Amino acid sequence: MTLTRGSDDAVTVTGRDFPTNRGGLCRKGWTAAELIRHPDRLTRPMLRDRHGDLRPIGWDRAYDVIVEQIRRTQRDHGHDAVAVFGGGGLTNEKAYLLGKFARVALGTAMIDYNGRFCMSSAAAAANRAFGIDRGLPFPVADLDRANTIMLLGSNVADTMPPFVQHLAGAVAAGGLIVVDPRVSATARLTAGGSGLHLQPAPGTDLELLLGITQVLFAEKLIKNDYLARRAVGVGTIRRSVAALWPERVQSITGVPADTIREVARRLAWAADHGGCYLLTGRGVEQHVNGTDTATAAINLALLLGLPGSPDSGYGTLTGQGNGQGGREHGQKSDQLPGYRKITDPAARDHVARVWGVDVDQLPGPGLPAVQLLERLGRPDGVRMLMVHGSNLLVSAPDATRLQRRLADLDFLVVSDFVLSETALRADLVLPVLQWAEEDGTMTNLEGRVIRRRAVIEPPGQAKSELEILQELARRLGASSAFPASAREVFEELRLASAGGIADYSGIDYDLLDRDAAAHWPYRSESTPRLFTDSFGTADGKAVLVPVRPSRPVDAPPSGRQLTLITGRLLEHYQSGVQTRRIPELDHAVPRARLQIHPAAAARLGIDDGDEVLVRSDRGAAVCWAELTTLIRQDSVFLAFHFAEDASANRLTAAVADPISGMPEFKTSNVTVERVTSGQSGGAQFDGEEVA
Repeated sequence: MTLTRGSDDAVTVTGRDFPTNRGGLCRKGWTAAELIRHPDRLTRPMLRDRHGDLRPIGWDRAYDVIVEQIRRTQRDHGHDAVAVFGGGGLTNEKAYLLGKFARVALGTAMIDYNGRFCMSSAAAAANRAFGIDRGLPFPVADLDRANTIMLLGSNVADTMPPFVQHLAGAVAAGGLIVVDPRVSATARLTAGGSGLHLQPAPGTDLELLLGITQVLFAEKLIKNDYLARRAVGVGTIRRSVAALWPERVQSITGVPADTIREVARRLAWAADHGGCYLLTGRGVEQHVNGTDTATAAINLALLLGLPGSPDSGYGTLTGQGNGQGGREHGQKSDQLPGYRKITDPAARDHVARVWGVDVDQLPGPGLPAVQLLERLGRPDGVRMLMVHGSNLLVSAPDATRLQRRLADLDFLVVSDFVLSETALRADLVLPVLQWAEEDGTMTNLEGRVIRRRAVIEPPGQAKSELEILQELARRLGASSAFPASAREVFEELRLASAGGIADYSGIDYDLLDRDAAAHWPYRSESTPRLFTDSFGTADGKAVLVPVRPSRPVDAPPSGRQLTLITGRLLEHYQSGVQTRRIPELDHAVPRARLQIHPAAAARLGIDDGDEVLVRSDRGAAVCWAELTTLIRQDSVFLAFHFAEDASANRLTAAVADPISGMPEFKTSNVTVERVTSGQSGGAQFDGEEVA
């Protein structure tokens, strides 16, 4: 994006001619500047008074309150009683300094971030297979040459519209394969002979991938020469899929056996003819077996010889604004800068030297997000929480229970630029900067580091989180320096990441200001394509890891139950804090709509536009029915951008993948019933009033 400041400080947004978007933006991009001077912007710190109201205070008072609360909490309950929760939208500099602040200034192991809800399964799978997690290990533009692209669990036509232009070659060749339980906007691109749409039952993507893999073995379509040179573990994969022949997989997924065979043959043909890519997204990853499902996709790609090939590949699509960079430099519970493991003695020594602290001062690994949030408010758990760049009450699973956990805290501090649903429940809210008001860097899905440049001054007393962390660290007596300039923080990040997996040591702001390509690892030059010669494992070979089907969190739906799928809309973004405040986007989709098939709606006595109550074992949400044949009859779809009674995450379970920590967002059993209006004016269902 290119930003232009007018004489009245108004900002104009235009699409930039860049390799990823080529001047294109989505509706969210074109309207993004409308939030910069929104009347809801926070301009002063706000402290909750004894009457329960948030009142403006000065920064000195805010700092004093935070430091006092930290010291009291850690004195009474220990260092880990203070926790930090970050976000995948933070710049690299803020994510880095937040991790350093937690470990050095607070001395706590309790830090994680909302990327656990987004990229963690794909990251875990890539790390154990390749030794490196970079969303796309090749430039996005490489997809232009593809004749076949298999896209699993990602509706890019709605979530990343400029990305669709990179699918054009595969569409023209009839080789776009979309796996999605819904007939999404992306799935509709396969119409008219442009490809295939596979519509498996929700939560059966793993079985589908294993079935396709079985066909490769059965029909001798695997790339033996490639595997002998570049991978280990082929024999274990062959044995693990032997019983998953297409007819059996059809009985599980609903995808016809002939289609499963057709997909396997198309992929093998494309791999032989150059231009075959497998891409995964949240739809197949946001499950308790998400790491195994992503692993099954990687195994399939390796058997086809795709990763590291000059004209083919495997990758995963990032979700948040800095989804890649946000997970590289230390705000994850098990991580130090440079994508280093916090349990690695060599990594700890290196980072301790850069920070100028004793290595024994660094805490060990903390807890991933779901487990961390489960400890909130417990007598022996987290008593104080500091939130940066996340709206937990909308984005985290089992939101009703989480609301009670937040209320049990001794103190909640939220840094944000508007009063999000989480900030509204904070004891102290700190006003921070928006994207057009701050310098820094982001790392895109290709691992390309990109400069963000401030174009206007912030409103009122809003401050950079770098400045806030610097002052808090000083008042806490931190034993390391905390720079407040984004450029200075990046210079330190370069040193801390040097030699790590995500090595930024050869990058600086002068390089980025020239718009030079800067894909990590970047020591002396950019690395736009990984794995051309070897993988990031100890012996340079990729590891095929056998995976097997597992039981879902909820038993298969029965009776009047349907399977709830949660996801995104074209008009809104993440927890909706920003997009619900932009009139054009809010007017387009002002309220939560439950997509339900007309046949299912008829059985339940529901008409299009009816107010409906959706219930699971975790809670209930109220929304409006949207009848559509674009969804399976056994499923419903609800976007997670809406809050309070309409929050989809009131229905999801706080149960996580044991490897990645990813919650189960995609397969909750729910009942749906029409809400009628009672004499009291409240919505009535089964004689109960909906709050």
